[in-house]
Amino acid sequence: MDFGQIITAMVTPFNEQGGFDACATQSLIRHLIENGSDSIVVGGTTGESPTLSFEEKKQLFAVAVHEANGEIPVIAGTGSNNTWQTIELSLAAEAAGVDALMIVVPYYNKPSQEGIYQHVKAVANATHLPIMLYNVPGRTGVSMSPETTLRLATLPNVVATKEASGNLDAVTEIIRLAPEDFAVYSGDDSLTLPMLSLGAKGVVSVASHIVGREMKELTNAFFTGHVQAASAIHQRLFPLMRGMFMAPNPTPVKAALDAFGVPCGSVRLPLLPLTNEEAGALDQLIAPFRPYAALPYE
Repeated sequence: MDFGQIITAMVTPFNEQGGFDACATQSLIRHLIENGSDSIVVGGTTGESPTLSFEEKKQLFAVAVHEANGEIPVIAGTGSNNTWQTIELSLAAEAAGVDALMIVVPYYNKPSQEGIYQHVKAVANATHLPIMLYNVPGRTGVSMSPETTLRLATLPNVVATKEASGNLDAVTEIIRLAPEDFAVYSGDDSLTLPMLSLGAKGVVSVASHIVGREMKELTNAFFTGHVQAASAIHQRLFPLMRGMFMAPNPTPVKAALDAFGVPCGSVRLPLLPLTNEEAGALDQLIAPFRPYAALPYE
């Protein structure tokens, strides 16, 4: 399956009472489709998955599939640190009609490399859907090694990985030895261009909520040989990319969406809204990107 270059790790909109907001989710997906996203991940970490109930996740998957309506792939974040619950949620996502699954390295319980392999293999054996791996040791407490990634890449429906380890040597090893049709995506906005230069296909992005078209211009510039232009776009976007993580994700991006007229509500505890100081700093970062202006590179 072709997920494209810009995959947005989508926030989950909440209403004023803190509940899941289906209407705002539809509006957000339309915004992302119109602003450069080739695919979306719903129910992932940026979607505050640890705070979503099983029923909320199923509703989120159904709303996303209905609104995307085949225009872009919907990838459901169904991974957890419980293999059987991951399988249960993955089957519910498959029944909802999603196009693929994202399976994160199990967090907190810190499995061995063999445990990671067996966890993903059990999920892959339970579903026909394509699977994107997700390696994010800063959140999970353990990193999936290149060797484990490469073992998993031989499974028929494990088709891609989101690498958020920041280890470019590991990324190089995966790209060098993986099957030709196995796609590697940057899991960090600010590492998109360096990873493209190593052979990555694109990025699973948070910043694309706000600068999706600019991110698309960056990847298009790189892939059409306009590397200096891609670098210039990267430099322009870099402060915003980093600013999206001035507070725990997705607090800044939800605030930025609200400022852009795409309200998605606040975050759920244990996350907190931005402080006044953080909000002021964020406003300065996003100001140059309102309204959108094309960045020519030809």
